[in-house]
Amino acid sequence: MASTIRRNPLTDQVVAALLTRLAAGEWAVGHKLPGETTLAATLGVGRSTIREAIRELAGRGMLEPRQGAGVFVLSVEPREDWDIVLRRAGILEVIEARMGIECEAARLAAARRTPADLRALRVALEHREAAAREGDDAAYVDADTAFHRAMVAAAHNEVLLGIFDAFIPRGRAAMIDMLRLTRQTPRRRHDHDAHGEILSAVRDRRAEEAGALARTHLGELHHEFSR
Repeated sequence: MASTIRRNPLTDQVVAALLTRLAAGEWAVGHKLPGETTLAATLGVGRSTIREAIRELAGRGMLEPRQGAGVFVLSVEPREDWDIVLRRAGILEVIEARMGIECEAARLAAARRTPADLRALRVALEHREAAAREGDDAAYVDADTAFHRAMVAAAHNEVLLGIFDAFIPRGRAAMIDMLRLTRQTPRRRHDHDAHGEILSAVRDRRAEEAGALARTHLGELHHEFSR
């Protein structure tokens, strides 16, 4: 398969050529690609163009460059863009995903939190209560998000924190809309108390209880959106 690539634009054409060959089964999952020099000669481009194309396909979750070993096939189909998945997701799906992330984060936070983490959580809880009193729905949602993020940060797991951060833009508008529709002050009081209970469990290192309280809180939020 030695067709030469026309130079316009080179990297995109090399990516397309490699995708075609992957889809055709020329290189199976786990197999090693030919070296840069071989691919460059086969496709009629420079090695730098091959490297750019490999970087792009690695970003799509299809190839894995391994230092000193070569480039290996991880998948013959491109991974769907994470931002597209989130934009298509419904708010209930986001809350369900948050349940998985935040329940485990609360449990880990109870075991790993530092004095600085506790201070950040207390400040975030105070800001949340102040925002609730002011009646600004957008500010309230932002303060609520800041508390939850501080809780995930206290788990000291960068993967959990990165996933949580990906959800924030998707859920913000829906949360604000829900608050404007419900406007239930007693509900907000109960909700604030629930956050305080989670913080107390984290402070006292009651890991399983912290996780269970987080699940109960997010389950109630899920119920609100399910109506």
